[in-house]
Amino acid sequence: MHNDLITIGKFTLHGYSVMIAIGFLVGMGLCLWRAKKENKNSDIITDYAMIAVICGFLGGKILYLIVNFKVLLANPKSMLGIPQVFSGFVVYGGIIGGAVALIIYSKIKKVDFLEYMDFMLPYIALVQGFGRIGCFLAGCCYGAPTDSFLGVVFPQGSIAPAGIKLWPTQLFSSGGDFIIAAILIVFSYKNKKKGNVTALYLILYSIGRFAVEFFRGDEGRGLLGGVISTSQFISLLILPAAIAFAIIINKDVLFKSKESKENKEQ
Repeated sequence: MHNDLITIGKFTLHGYSVMIAIGFLVGMGLCLWRAKKENKNSDIITDYAMIAVICGFLGGKILYLIVNFKVLLANPKSMLGIPQVFSGFVVYGGIIGGAVALIIYSKIKKVDFLEYMDFMLPYIALVQGFGRIGCFLAGCCYGAPTDSFLGVVFPQGSIAPAGIKLWPTQLFSSGGDFIIAAILIVFSYKNKKKGNVTALYLILYSIGRFAVEFFRGDEGRGLLGGVISTSQFISLLILPAAIAFAIIINKDVLFKSKESKENKEQ
């Protein structure tokens, strides 16, 4: 809500950047700490993190430009100038861009993609939670007007409309990301079946994102048919795919449970 933290001359330290940095340091610190305990290759984790950041940035920006293609055509400088190029992203674009780049990297380096995704995703969700707090400070990804006691009023200078109560969708998303991170951390210690953590992340994130979108009020996220947002549409694609993926990788367990039940009945 107060994005400009410190201004010295022409330099301004923004709350959004600070929260992203804090999230990255905390997430990477915890991930590398656990990697050392479980004998994971810390170099691969560092490579994954760097690739995810760079390609996630590009993927998030590209999808944002696609969603706002008409605005881009009408006024390219409004979206590609400085500092505009460093604002305006779609998280799903970042997830897709980062995932594709990591799959390619894993193929080249002969790294087990799912093994390292399962290991890192709890901490990626943690970073996302901090990032959404940064969104709240900047006022981006804001909610629709509301009369609820949960509504917040952004000051002048925020990206969000000032002077009216809005749903704090950034905090809804942040809380959801932190909950997902906690669930995945516990789950990853208890369930070692490769791919399960990745599937659970996709299921939980797509459900949470679909729900939060109903409270969003920003115009830069795109609407399909005037009914659902671009992110909701992607959620509707990812959720059944993630559930199907979870069933496929756990089919041996499911079939064993079914056979065991049938044997007991006999």
